[in-house]
Amino acid sequence: MNIGSYALANNLFVAPMAGVTDRPFRQLCKKLGAGYAVSEMVTSRRDLWNTLKTSRRANHEGEPGPIAVQIAGTDAQMMAEAAAYNVDRGAQIIDINMGCPAKKVCNKWAGSALMQDEKLALQIIEAVVAACAPHRVPVTLKMRTGWAQGHKNALAIACAAESAGVQMVTVHGRTREQGYKGFAEYDTIAAVKAALRIPVVANGDINSPEKARDVLAYTGADAVMLGRVAQGRPWIFREVAHFLATGTQLAPPLVSEVKRLLLDHLPDHYALYGDFSGVRTARKHIGWYVKSLPGGEAFRAQMNLLEDCQAQLQAVAHFFDDLGERMDRIPLPTESENDPVWVGMNKDKNQEEAAA
Repeated sequence: MNIGSYALANNLFVAPMAGVTDRPFRQLCKKLGAGYAVSEMVTSRRDLWNTLKTSRRANHEGEPGPIAVQIAGTDAQMMAEAAAYNVDRGAQIIDINMGCPAKKVCNKWAGSALMQDEKLALQIIEAVVAACAPHRVPVTLKMRTGWAQGHKNALAIACAAESAGVQMVTVHGRTREQGYKGFAEYDTIAAVKAALRIPVVANGDINSPEKARDVLAYTGADAVMLGRVAQGRPWIFREVAHFLATGTQLAPPLVSEVKRLLLDHLPDHYALYGDFSGVRTARKHIGWYVKSLPGGEAFRAQMNLLEDCQAQLQAVAHFFDDLGERMDRIPLPTESENDPVWVGMNKDKNQEEAAA
């Protein structure tokens, strides 16, 4: 799997998620088997580049390459300038965000809202490619299937992007209208893959090794991108890699290993955000780890009251020490957390066909 001149370790990618895929989380996922990770989206607005929020998102200190930065905006020249700015700060790959469904992004006609204006979308793509070309920095594109059910234009935009010089396309199998509701569909992704020569990445509802296998087979995609499933379960990447290579399930991680992973992750998180913000923003990561574990909900309620980093670390250590006395390994996800494998247009359609 290559993006431009960069050879990747494998075809398992971490999705860019605002407020989640900061440098410590990306490094953790790569350590646990992800072959590629993209940063949180960085704004194209020059007046916000020096803010603390943007500087954290653009922090790549000690991160193994290739360094991929996602940029978001609505003006072609501003997006080109944002690409150049991030290349100067160490970005080796620039990703254009046309997939974010968040209202605060789409209300400004950025993210997936750009798919409503194909002319503007192509202007942005061409401007960013032109800005990156002198530096030999590949440009990639992440988008949705379209704006709404009756307006699916991923194929048209993908073909135009390839002609403009984009070197990889990722498609989330939902429209902007869906947000994260309903079920991802993969027929659009399969159509994009069939039409393009550049790599195509499938994204959306890939929440198990079996689902990764089936989506790759169904769409013909070159890679899969995992997002929400990695929250609190970053070892999903090595589980998928093992399953794709052997056809067998990897044993769940030991409780002692998960304790060590979290206790290594948290100090790195505190260092990036500082003690005050760090202890608070770490709560969501801890909550994701423990939500399905015995006593997890009660622990999360108590842990959310802590406002000291050291106290938070000690509480996490005690929780996993107690858990380790009752079980050796982290339980497998329950069926409700890990939906059955469905491919095609949507789950309901497949259920009807199966029943027939």
